[in-house]
Amino acid sequence: MRRGHFSLNDLPAWCVLNDVAFVDVKVADLSDRGYGLVAEKDLPVVNEDDKFEPHALLTIPKELVLSAEGVAEYARENKEFRQLLDVAGHQSTRGDILLFLLVQLVLSSPDYEGGHGASTPWTQYFSLLPMQVPVPTMWTESELPLLKGTSLEVRFHEDQEIRQDISAKQSAVSAKLSVLTKEFDNLRAKAAELPYWNELLSIDEAITVQDWVLLDALYRSRSLGLPKSGESMVPCLDLVNHSTQANAYFDENSKGEVVLYLRKSCAVTCGSEITIDYGRDKSPAEMLFSYGFIDPDSTARSLVLPLVPLDDDPLGPAKLHVFSTPPKLKISRDETGIPQWSAPFVYLMCLNEEDGLRFRILQETDGSRHLGMFWQDTDITGAPNTIKDHIRSHRLHPIFELRAVTVVLDIINRQLEQLEQLTDNQDGDGVPGLARLAIGQATLHLRSLETFLLSESLQVFDDQRDRLLQNDAVVEYLKSMERDQNDVTAETANYEEDFS
Repeated sequence: MRRGHFSLNDLPAWCVLNDVAFVDVKVADLSDRGYGLVAEKDLPVVNEDDKFEPHALLTIPKELVLSAEGVAEYARENKEFRQLLDVAGHQSTRGDILLFLLVQLVLSSPDYEGGHGASTPWTQYFSLLPMQVPVPTMWTESELPLLKGTSLEVRFHEDQEIRQDISAKQSAVSAKLSVLTKEFDNLRAKAAELPYWNELLSIDEAITVQDWVLLDALYRSRSLGLPKSGESMVPCLDLVNHSTQANAYFDENSKGEVVLYLRKSCAVTCGSEITIDYGRDKSPAEMLFSYGFIDPDSTARSLVLPLVPLDDDPLGPAKLHVFSTPPKLKISRDETGIPQWSAPFVYLMCLNEEDGLRFRILQETDGSRHLGMFWQDTDITGAPNTIKDHIRSHRLHPIFELRAVTVVLDIINRQLEQLEQLTDNQDGDGVPGLARLAIGQATLHLRSLETFLLSESLQVFDDQRDRLLQNDAVVEYLKSMERDQNDVTAETANYEEDFS
């Protein structure tokens, strides 16, 4: 659907009409960084020890905050939206906010003929939001292959609905697009009983799945967690860019207003940009997936890879079923900068019935049945993530650790092999000619960061395996395994018949 027009020059008047207060700052076009907030003068420095209130730079009234409460309030005022929300909403805050944005898309469009709900301050503001968001779900077919070999190429998605639709590993981008398509199809089916929305979604097809993908991208890249209101979108505050060296932060005051404050001890000169921290602990892949960029100054270095049971493990499906959440391997650096890995499911991958892992069908008092998982007769069905704690006291614990780190090393080696496969048709800068330069550079940066972390981890975890191989219990266990194998070989040879 065609977008309405609302320029940056129109924003000051909109803010006056809706009681949005800027103090010593203004919105500006920062070229490669898009819109942003800059200081109109040198801002006073407040020391950490001072008892003065922090300097408020921006205040947004509670009525403009697009949260679960805001959506409910709008539903009470707008019959058309209430009907749509009743048939297709009330599943999640994100879903309800996307439906609200969908209505604003319609109300702000020059194609809208009126008569289906009054406009709100968000109706105009929505037209200021970009038509393109540089997140991977909005990349072109020539840009998506740039993710090849990265942790974004293949991973299980965290969303329960996505996991129900995916039976095997699938790229995070493909998984997300699949779910967005399913959401849009469900929306059209549920809205079929509403004449106006059925006409827009199914008959005229004025609203397409591409519109829904855009709304999701806007939500993911602009929503933030408020202390009281929870996950929300806040007009004007969503124009503030990210920095790990942020000089401002946001909060909610006693009136429910969202306020942007200057951090204490921060010196901001006239013309300098005001920034907030989107999440300093987010991995480069997560930043690229959610926001469309990687912060070059970020010190967060981690990645997440999917886990699947070993090919020859007959208990693999049962382990996945009981684990319930998407099994994943997280590699990160500890406080000293040394790589470490975390993956409870890796230990399950390495255990079998001979070790003491059992599965049973359990029947509840109401007659229902479910699959239970036991370790040494201890029921751990409800806490599969604690398997590492349970095996710690076992006499074969060093063996289990050796198996686990060996599996992790194998995963890292395979991931590094994929990363080392260079993308075809690259120009002198290493960016395919059909890809946008910023996206090409971002993916190259991601590949570089993940390659370095995996290479460093390979060395550290290989040293861990070597130390385990020198453990007395491990040495004795391997010797006993070798003796058993020799006995089997000798026994087989004794009974071998000569058919010559």
